[in-house]
Amino acid sequence: MASLICMVMGSLLLFKIFCDLFNRQRQRQLKLPPGPKAWPIIGNLNLIYPFFHLSIHGLALKYGPIMHLRLGCHSAIIVSSVDMAKQFLKIHDRNFSYRPKSMAGKYLFYDYCNITFSPYGPYWCQIRKICQEELFSSSQLQLHQCICAQEVKSLVGFLFVNAGKLIVIKHHISTAGFNMICRMVAGQKYPNQSLVEKGIVGSDELPKMLDELFLLTGVLNIGDLVPWINFLDLQGYVKRMKNLRKKFDKLLDHIIDDIKTTRRVQGDSKIRTMVDALFDLLEEPNPEFCFTRKHIKAVLQDMIGGIETSTAVTEWAISELLRNHQSLEKAREELEMVIGNERWVEEKDVPQLPYMEAIVKETMRLHPVGPMLAPRISNEHCNIAGYDIPAKTRVFINVLAIVRSPTVWESPENFIPERFLDGGENIDVIGQHFELLPFGSGRRMCPAYNLGMKAVILTLANLLHGFEWKLPEKMQACELNMEEVVGLTMPRKVPLALVAQPRLPNHVYHF
Repeated sequence: MASLICMVMGSLLLFKIFCDLFNRQRQRQLKLPPGPKAWPIIGNLNLIYPFFHLSIHGLALKYGPIMHLRLGCHSAIIVSSVDMAKQFLKIHDRNFSYRPKSMAGKYLFYDYCNITFSPYGPYWCQIRKICQEELFSSSQLQLHQCICAQEVKSLVGFLFVNAGKLIVIKHHISTAGFNMICRMVAGQKYPNQSLVEKGIVGSDELPKMLDELFLLTGVLNIGDLVPWINFLDLQGYVKRMKNLRKKFDKLLDHIIDDIKTTRRVQGDSKIRTMVDALFDLLEEPNPEFCFTRKHIKAVLQDMIGGIETSTAVTEWAISELLRNHQSLEKAREELEMVIGNERWVEEKDVPQLPYMEAIVKETMRLHPVGPMLAPRISNEHCNIAGYDIPAKTRVFINVLAIVRSPTVWESPENFIPERFLDGGENIDVIGQHFELLPFGSGRRMCPAYNLGMKAVILTLANLLHGFEWKLPEKMQACELNMEEVVGLTMPRKVPLALVAQPRLPNHVYHF
């Protein structure tokens, strides 16, 4: 039996080598972008594993802003400049609006049913349209203003009660974000304590689940690149994905069942939310695609996942301001001039806080939400910058290389919010300026950019306005650990632990 297995494996290996040699001969007839020579089977994995983003940066310096790699069985293009990003995300956007298959899409996002990883087509268009109309449109955001304000005040109230204690700030920002998005999407919030008591999630487990979700979504899974050894799960990532999916299943099933009960009890008197639009699809068969419960779970998970990106930006902004006291003082001066000391920052105040917006933009530049945009794949053969890009080629937009390039930004490694003032304020985050792409660009751009920006600015402004933030005893700002964890997102490696001290009159904290 063992000899038979060895013979089968050997035959598969020889077949794979033959296919690689055939593909390499075919590729010699094409004018591909420059890149390193590839080995049979593994391609260039030896050059980029395990530190994908760091390795890509070094290779891009050698081979240029558009580079060809062989990632196992797949051809890939790495884009590391503003001009090349514009080619792929704007000029040839339609051809690169497709997503490659991956174990993350299969196990973490319910067989590619979420907005991020679903194939470009009727289903993706319908789901994106629902999210845009029911949640992210200007009219809906206007309706949800009070929800944002209430959850930020709940966060502020918690911090006031726990003033003087060392707290891990991301957990509480994440909880506020979870409550905010649940109220917007489902019409009610699900308090963490209630979920713990019902055995849905453990205490402080949701932030850890979100960290794991974005880490596993962004890892370089060898099985995705060399599919014939995928069953071995050499890195253990697939096992972790399956375990994480079980945890999200419990949470999402609880939310969906709760919403179904509310719909049945309240009937037409229930205030309509985005989830109601999804239930309408469930109850009205669509000839173009079959909509099931797992599709609702996938979309809900997308919405909940957005909490992680907003939390990471807020945490990084506070980290940078603690290390840049002058910027912190400028922010406080602006807040005191516009808001005063007798009230909290409201959404209507945001247009009057240009320096606060500049801080958020600079944080998104220096610590991009996605260091590498979610991978795309070409639908058809095309030619870009004189190079052939065959169909089914994977494309990675190297945002980290762009935002930290000295040819794009002056002093790119430094935190300088002023670069987004005095003319720099015209650089937006909606995918039109390719030197700053926190939400991507083109058809596949994140539809929640407007909500994300408002939520981060409002949360950060109130945290700075209402509290002095102190590092743990005897720790200096220069000693603050600024290491990053690179996955689909790039949060802090060590969560920020701080002591909050109220800085406004006591009566302002009592709502």
